[in-house]
Amino acid sequence: MTQPLFFEPSQEQQDMLQTLRDFLRREVAPSAATRDKTHEFPFELVKQLAELGIMGAQTPEEYGGSNLPSTTFALLLEEIAAADGSLALTVASHNSLCTGHILLAGTAEQKAQYLPDLSSAKTLGAWGLTEPSSGSDSGAMQTHAKEVEGGFVLNGSKIFITQGSVAGTYVINARTDPPRPDKSKTDGLSAFVLPRETKGLVIGRKEEKLGLNSSDTAMLIFEEMFVPSHALLGTRGQGFKDVMRVLDGGRIGIAAISLGLGRAALEASSRYALERKQFDKPIAEFQGIAFKIAEMATQLEAARLLTLKAASLRDAHRPYTLEAAQAKFYASEVAVAACDHAIQIHGGYGYSKEYPVERYWRDARLMRIGEGSSEIQQVIIAREWLKRF
Repeated sequence: MTQPLFFEPSQEQQDMLQTLRDFLRREVAPSAATRDKTHEFPFELVKQLAELGIMGAQTPEEYGGSNLPSTTFALLLEEIAAADGSLALTVASHNSLCTGHILLAGTAEQKAQYLPDLSSAKTLGAWGLTEPSSGSDSGAMQTHAKEVEGGFVLNGSKIFITQGSVAGTYVINARTDPPRPDKSKTDGLSAFVLPRETKGLVIGRKEEKLGLNSSDTAMLIFEEMFVPSHALLGTRGQGFKDVMRVLDGGRIGIAAISLGLGRAALEASSRYALERKQFDKPIAEFQGIAFKIAEMATQLEAARLLTLKAASLRDAHRPYTLEAAQAKFYASEVAVAACDHAIQIHGGYGYSKEYPVERYWRDARLMRIGEGSSEIQQVIIAREWLKRF
């Protein structure tokens, strides 16, 4: 019996990928540039992806999900990103952050209330962590939740929230207890899950961004927002531990999106280099171009193996914090480099909107920042690696 190659997709995965590729080729890729220009959120495409089981990709079947392994989800995200980075970010954040946090810390009642509608994309999910004064430093969070009779009252704000203005379900992180001198600054943070119609939830401005323009990004404001006690998600005061676990999984998704964008840039560059002639021969025959393509192809393949390793460890219920950080760090860095090479290979055309590589670069650039910057990933990698000694 022939042994499968290292990380070779199974037949089931190949069938799922082919179905998705056909859909992306037909419905998504042809209009991606238009959505990038108009900033239009793709509600209809999201519904169609839900019908394919992708908006509830890692949610158990009892809640209407597909219960897919992390390796399969990573492969699917790469495909979506190669067609439309904005759509891939929507899928990743909906599944990994909002839904992922509910799956991780939710009660049976919370899961039953929220997960079926999230899986079917009847509602979209948003996850609120970042604030104007706290990005990498979550311990500096200013949004606070004061306990009152029957629940909590939240005041504060969040920025750069994916699906911020279009979501129907929100997971919001806030400080419920003041920091103690003998504890970490992140001690005392808690999470809450709440519906869009919650009184006091105000949708703020939508962000004008460099790229990923048809992915919705908005500010959230909480003005005396009351949430009942049963909205508490997980253990009071211990929310930061859940945040870190949610982000571990989310980083695999960001790595997969990075791969898709970098791969799209590589494929576009390869086709262009074989077709474009200068000095009476295809520019692919010049070492200056060929070596760029060789570097792109090798680095992206190495990033893919890191990503699938992290996903495989997660599927095996083994620790994967180090591997997820490595995958996210390396994949995002090489994706941006690949997109930059693609622009250079295309020359003046690469700098124009006539070709898609400038969009790939603009979309990929966020991957070095979102869900923990490259610098934060290096901190995590060093810390986790040195624990071994």
